[in-house]
Amino acid sequence: MPDESGQMQTDVIVADGTAAAAAGKPIHDVIFDFGNVLVQWEPRAVLVPRYGPRMVERFFDDSVSGFFHACDIMDGGGSEDEACAWIERNRGEEWASMFRFYQANFEDSLRGTVPGARVLVDDLKSAGVGVWGLSNWDEGNFQLADQRYPILHSLNDRVLSYDARMIKPHADIYEYAISRFGIDPSTSVFVDDKAVNVAGANAVGLRAIRFSDSRRLRTLLIDNGVDIPALID
Repeated sequence: MPDESGQMQTDVIVADGTAAAAAGKPIHDVIFDFGNVLVQWEPRAVLVPRYGPRMVERFFDDSVSGFFHACDIMDGGGSEDEACAWIERNRGEEWASMFRFYQANFEDSLRGTVPGARVLVDDLKSAGVGVWGLSNWDEGNFQLADQRYPILHSLNDRVLSYDARMIKPHADIYEYAISRFGIDPSTSVFVDDKAVNVAGANAVGLRAIRFSDSRRLRTLLIDNGVDIPALID
């Protein structure tokens, strides 16, 4: 779904609502989102060969194309055919055709490992900090990313929405991940690039960080007592 909470500050630990009780506690576990936290994802890059800027902007307006709703269908375990059928019924064949093109060429959206992320994960592991994954993704496209980027299977464990049949920012997937990982949410922190998912984590008592840069994340974790190597400035 689109992120409608753009005013949330990045690179700070957010502990609102239920998560406020965890403020200031040590960090023993870090849960990472994948897209644009561990792996660079640029969906607009997929459409460059076939569509002009105006069509691209309209495609990523959910009220016009239904793109994000269709992605939610697939991320929750639905098929591409189901997602395209929803678009066709609710937005029209033109947008369904564009969504099919996007899915067929999804590999062009994957732009590499986020700079600094691999070493940060390795440093956390070396320091005895648990490293986990929680990400919205559909099965077929995730398998493509998983084959390309070892960082995605270097974690202690991970929860993918298509497999859990739950999606962020709903509380059930956070609660499922916490239970599966066997971690204490009060000594854990969740890292995601979308404000809505940060708020979702807070709602179940999990502190969270809206990610923008792995160096800033490293410094923030160090400032909050995580014993990993600091940047040399």
